[in-house]
Amino acid sequence: MASDPPEERVCQWIRAHDALQHFGTYTGSTQSQQHIKPLHWYVACRLVLEGGFHPDEINPHPPFAVTKDRRGKMLVYDPQSATGTEGTILGGLKTKNVDVVVTKNGIGPVIAVSCKGTIGAFRNLTNRMEEAVGDCTNLHITYPAMVCGFMAVMRANRYEDGFAEALEEAAAEDAVQEIETGNAPASRQLKANDIAISKGGDVVESIIRYHAALRELTGRRGIRNDLSRYEAVALALVESNSATPGTILAHFPKADSPLRIEQFFDTLYLRYEERYVYAAPDLKHTTSRIEWSRQSPALSLPEAAERLKDFSIRLNG
Repeated sequence: MASDPPEERVCQWIRAHDALQHFGTYTGSTQSQQHIKPLHWYVACRLVLEGGFHPDEINPHPPFAVTKDRRGKMLVYDPQSATGTEGTILGGLKTKNVDVVVTKNGIGPVIAVSCKGTIGAFRNLTNRMEEAVGDCTNLHITYPAMVCGFMAVMRANRYEDGFAEALEEAAAEDAVQEIETGNAPASRQLKANDIAISKGGDVVESIIRYHAALRELTGRRGIRNDLSRYEAVALALVESNSATPGTILAHFPKADSPLRIEQFFDTLYLRYEERYVYAAPDLKHTTSRIEWSRQSPALSLPEAAERLKDFSIRLNG
């Protein structure tokens, strides 16, 4: 497969739907992380526009620059400044590359967001849980005040008519191969294991269990709390083989779940404010989040309104 052109490896100003549509329809290798990279870019850009963090504080560097005049801090669209680098954080057990990191000069990393995209093999989610717990603990050992977020997106692969017949055919072929070679192929299990939404429209049991496990990993409030818990966790099922790829499944998680993606960013900001602004008033000149001028050049671009549809920009006045 041809490598991605360099411009596709750096952070771009992208809508959530475009990032999720890319995730839901990507057909290349997942080892390169290209199926989930656009979601990293979306998170990085949102932390600037809505979160009020300076783009120079974020890895990967979003395609923005900042100027200042009598009207306030002006946000400028600057694709030449964008990078594709992850942030490297010194953990208590090992250094860790994290998808999106906010670092404050003189303080260190203050926000770290990991984005995990699962396209199938949903019976193997235990490995994901072990990795998530280990990463969070590792980072909080060194930086107990750091706000850690975990965003898990999964393809909502739907059971389709003819799927059962295809499985039976694959099983027959596997049986012949096993008789002839003495080896049991894995294709039958893999195909069934990729289904997230059953024939009746219900979410499969393995993903429901994953949701229950993730609930136990979220909600860390104070810096003396459990180091293995994240401050915020989100879980979203993204339509893939449907008429609306990239759309988030509305009914799962349920409306009262702490893992709803709609509340993910607000929780990050709240925990950040509590620890780095309210609790440390002498550092407010460094830690206060920026309010952007309404006259910012980036906001007057024709594409700005569309790209800002799913959240509100942090404005002054």
